[in-house]
Amino acid sequence: QVQLVESGGDLVQPGGSLTLSCATSGFTFKYYSIGWFRQAPGKEREGISCVESMDGGTYGGAFYKDFAKTRFTMTRNNNENSVSLRIDNLEPDDTAVYYCALPRRGVVCGEMFFYYDMEYWGEGTLVAVSS
Repeated sequence: QVQLVESGGDLVQPGGSLTLSCATSGFTFKYYSIGWFRQAPGKEREGISCVESMDGGTYGGAFYKDFAKTRFTMTRNNNENSVSLRIDNLEPDDTAVYYCALPRRGVVCGEMFFYYDMEYWGEGTLVAVSS
């Protein structure tokens, strides 16, 4: 049974940093790319980043949507079957529920990753940025 469990969300002040984690189980972690998404209040869910699987070209290589290229860092921890997302210099517009998501095996991490239907989603973790 595939499980994705996010953690690390919190209320933080603008300018602060936060690291979110996504613990996974129920599948062979190294063979799947995996992504982070977020949904802000009143907005559609948007993709943030993904990391490549062993099947892809650069194992563990990360891809970021344009808005996430300077303040977001995604890593995968293959020993713990988890991924993390660090967000620096948090802004009020970062307020959202953050989700990790798993596509089918074979989906490559890159621009097109976010157009695929994700097969599994976590429950999300809330990040609130406010002074």
